[in-house]
Formats: sequence, structure tokens, C-alpha cells
Amino acid sequence: MDLDLRKLRYFVVVAEQRHFGRAAEQLYIAQPVLSRQIRAFEQELACTLFVRSTRSVELTAAGRQLYEDAQGILATVDAAVRRVHDVERDVRRIVVAFSAGLHVSEAIRAFAERHPEVVTDVIPARWWDPAAPLRDGRAQIGYLRRPFDDSGLRAIPIGRESRVACMPVTHPLAPRPELTLADLDHQQMLDVPTRRTGSLEEKFELIASGRGIALLPLTVAVSYARPDLVHVPVTDAEQIETCLVVAADRRDKVLRDFLEIATATLRAKGAAAL
Repeated sequence: MDLDLRKLRYFVVVAEQRHFGRAAEQLYIAQPVLSRQIRAFEQELACTLFVRSTRSVELTAAGRQLYEDAQGILATVDAAVRRVHDVERDVRRIVVAFSAGLHVSEAIRAFAERHPEVVTDVIPARWWDPAAPLRDGRAQIGYLRRPFDDSGLRAIPIGRESRVACMPVTHPLAPRPELTLADLDHQQMLDVPTRRTGSLEEKFELIASGRGIALLPLTVAVSYARPDLVHVPVTDAEQIETCLVVAADRRDKVLRDFLEIATATLRAKGAAAL
């Protein structure tokens, strides 16, 4: 079957709003029309995407999977349309994907000083598949943390960062100045093998609610600081490598220039922070 992108976009808005009325308002269509479109979409897919009640709309397991995949599908389509327009208008553009907490702005400013004719955009990389924007064409360069599947990619090491244990301020371990992995042995951990959260905001809400502790890169904990959470250094946790990443077969001069400038800028920034 051919996937109806219009219905897929409708589905995403309903999934995000969890309410047909609010979704219809956002889409500027009537609620009955939206409901019919979603039901038709479910019939086309031969599966139920939502569990509906008089007060709420919740995603089924199939709906959660489609919502996760839809982000990349729609972003890839939008990126393809943008590239077509760029070619038509003779616009040169570089898109940089970045992992949460990693700041690439200084490198972009340094590059713009030497290449003011090139438009530079950024997109976030999802933490469970950071290299996806490079593989599906949404981005040409990534500023990412390992681990990720680097097959077909070239990675330039930039630095390393420590990990911290993020927990509620009321947790018994919260007052400690530092921890070891042994201190966490019998703690409930909120991590990839047990529960993959859809966003960092969701993860932090779960941590604050007492659902578990999470080991996070220091820059993520600092970037998402909130008064009801603390992050405690874990002294023997393996550090995380950060790197600039590009497709191995890309040899464009503009990309080479960006990599050269970004490598020098970000390494210098990391050295200054030590």
C-alpha cells in the first residue's frame, strides 16, 4: 500500500495532542472530518492506532510504533522538498544534527564568517538513534555522542564527557557529593534496556516522579536542569565520546571546510572547559 502522507500528518498531531478537538483546531479542520480521516487511515493500515474514550485518546502499541517512525518519515519528506527548492533557487545549505546537550553554535558562527553564502540549519538527533538524520538525508553532518551505528560513516573524535546520576532531590543518594556504580547496584534504573522514553522531557518527568535514576551525560543534565532534580557525578562510569560525523562517501568542499572549522572550534571549546 501507499502511505498517505496527509493522513500520517493528521495522525501525528492527534498523537501529540491526545485529543481530537485540539488536534482539529491545530489542523484547521472540523473534528468530524479529522475523526473520519483517522478511521480511514486505521482501515488502510488494518490496525488500531488509538484507544478512544469520552475524555482521552491514547496510542496503542501499534500507534506508538507508527508515531516513532512517523517523525523520521515526515522529516525526510520535508528535507527532500527543501533540497528540491534549494536546487531550484541555487541555495547552498548544510544541516547539522546534534545530540541533546551538545552545542554546535560556535562552530556554525565560525563557519559562517568564512562562508556567508552557505545557509546552515540544525535539527535534533534522537537519543536512541542519533545517526538516523545522516542516513535518511535530513542532515549532512552530525555532532553526536557514541554509541551509534557508524557503518558507512566517518567519525572525527572531539572529546569526552563524564556521566552523572540524575535523581529527585528527595532521593537518599541526592546529598552525596559523588557516587560509584556500586552505589547504584540496587537502585531502580531508568534506562534503555528497561524503558525507552520518547523524549528527554518524558525521561525527566519519570525521574522526578520517583520511577528511577538515570545515568546521563553531564551536558544533558546541565542543559535540562530543574529544581526538583539533582545530578551527582559517578566517578567510575565510562566517559562518553563526542564526535563530528559525516557520510564516508561525502567529499564536498563545503562539508570539508565545515568539518575542519568545527573540529578546531569544538576541540578548543572542550579544552577550555577542562
